[in-house]
Amino acid sequence: MSRLLAAFSTTLLACACALPGPALAAKKTYFRVGSAVDATATTTAGTVLMGGSTDVDAAFQWLCDRAAGGDFLVVRAAGTDAYNPYVQELCPGLNSVATLIIGSAKAANVPSVRATIADAEVVWIAGGDQSNYITGWTGTPVQQALNEHIAAGKPIGGTSAGLAVLTQFVYSALGSQGITSSEALADPYNKYNTFARDFVYLAHTQGAIGDTHFSARDRMGRTLGFLGRIHANGWSAQPRAIAVSEETAVLIDARGNGKVVGTHNAYFIEAPGAPEVCSPGLPLTYRNVAVRRVGAGESFNVADWRGNAGTTYTVTAEAGVLSSSQAGGSVY
Repeated sequence: MSRLLAAFSTTLLACACALPGPALAAKKTYFRVGSAVDATATTTAGTVLMGGSTDVDAAFQWLCDRAAGGDFLVVRAAGTDAYNPYVQELCPGLNSVATLIIGSAKAANVPSVRATIADAEVVWIAGGDQSNYITGWTGTPVQQALNEHIAAGKPIGGTSAGLAVLTQFVYSALGSQGITSSEALADPYNKYNTFARDFVYLAHTQGAIGDTHFSARDRMGRTLGFLGRIHANGWSAQPRAIAVSEETAVLIDARGNGKVVGTHNAYFIEAPGAPEVCSPGLPLTYRNVAVRRVGAGESFNVADWRGNAGTTYTVTAEAGVLSSSQAGGSVY
């Protein structure tokens, strides 16, 4: 988050406090700027899927507009409150901006955590390591509160690891900071290719898995590996992926219209059905996977998986080697 301010000064309230609960201060910390009294606002539903690296101002402003002057909450498993001054400066009309650091399953089970999430008009899931979210928050009041937030029609978003847990299928990254494309293509059952599902329910990301830092970290191959495994697991007959580049976000409204903002592209990827080869110890063969590359300012509807903008092509994994129907063979 290179745009985030290293420190902040404000004439408004600034507090850093551990929420109630014995021996939890090191694991669960709450920082807030702005009003100490929660607002009540009528929100507009929407989802931001951000690809990591430098944050996209326009995406946060879009979320703030949907908060209607309410309270903006950042949740994360580790890190700092650096989002607080950044969001407050972008969105001075908010009632408050707060960061809740929930560093363990024990902390996630404190009742006041659920109440804090429930009071927010916007929730933002920060980047980091999605394995911490899956192992620390699954089956806790945090997971329940996030789903209640979504069901109430309140906006939500996430970047990098935060994006990863907002799709139905999740690359959980257990035991690894991130499987590479070469590893996933060589063996989709590599021990680092781990998955979870249904952490949250968002109607427009059902049937899909997310990926981030997409072109910068050359992740097309691993995304095809994800799709192969999702099909092999019996989770979807025609799995999809929403893959977002760095410094880029997709803004999805209540009807599923997704607008791309930022610097680079988002990729909407759909498998044609079963992979030709997806077995333990064997390189992946998955032919003619459909890709639509959508640039900043262009849109794609994730509800009906249609769009008129962008560029369409196919990508094939043949015995672990990628190729593309694009002139020049680029998979991006």
